[in-house]
Amino acid sequence: MLTRRGVAYAGAAGLAVLALDRLFGPRAVKAAAHPYEVTHTDAEWRKLLTPAQYDILRHEGTERPFTSPLLDEHRTGNFACAGCDLALFSSKTKFVSGTGWPSFWAPLPGAVDEAEDRSFYMVRTAVSCHRCGGHLGHVFPDGPKPTGLRYCMNGVALKFEPMPQGAS
Repeated sequence: MLTRRGVAYAGAAGLAVLALDRLFGPRAVKAAAHPYEVTHTDAEWRKLLTPAQYDILRHEGTERPFTSPLLDEHRTGNFACAGCDLALFSSKTKFVSGTGWPSFWAPLPGAVDEAEDRSFYMVRTAVSCHRCGGHLGHVFPDGPKPTGLRYCMNGVALKFEPMPQGAS
């Protein structure tokens, strides 16, 4: 028998499921205000990326802290997007933040886009690749000088390209 209480409980349960899905479900990368130079279908991205890269770059996932091999990368070179190879950060701007993710105080000019992210009951600034729109991480105003910014990036979303010997 259908009662008012049963309808109320069903409605509340439905709203809870929608809220949990919004908070914890996969999120597709938001479209930028400009066209991307590198685009692929969802199926093509799945083929091109590892499952972890796909989750982070295309669905704004986050890797577990202190798991990225790039935390211990201290050679001279650039950190590029794992989705399209665009150089994003110079090793000259990398610093040890203690947060568990590779951190930089500035991106390379024109390499990243930033947008407001209001997920998980927080207001943050999401960082994505300018060329393919891949989600990289977030930027926070608690970094070192000279910018005071901490670009906290998912190592899975990056790949390191060492500077050739003898290059400066």
